[in-house]
Amino acid sequence: MVDVMLVLLIVFIITAPLLTNSVKVNLPKAAPTQSTDQNKALVISVKPDGAIFLDKDPVKLENFEQEITQRKNTNSKLALNLNADETVPYGTVAKLLASIERVGVEKLSVITEPK
Repeated sequence: MVDVMLVLLIVFIITAPLLTNSVKVNLPKAAPTQSTDQNKALVISVKPDGAIFLDKDPVKLENFEQEITQRKNTNSKLALNLNADETVPYGTVAKLLASIERVGVEKLSVITEPK
């Protein structure tokens, strides 16, 4: 019985992060590090054309800070996962990071593919 439960737990741990990546982007390569719990974190996706998504919802860069502020007000321990395509200009990512810092989000993970 315990063996079956352990196998199910391992399957859920492996498949859960795959379910949150609904917007297809090519991730940059980096060495693995410890990350936040992906099931509870809000996923920010940036496509190659610069389109920004909060989870699956599209948002404009001009409204990004306001959206993050609203979510931070409802969840003071808000955690974010930044999932930006490797071809996105650094300036776009820098603007997002600046907005996240101004809002006061303390938990941010940058999602990459292992080298």
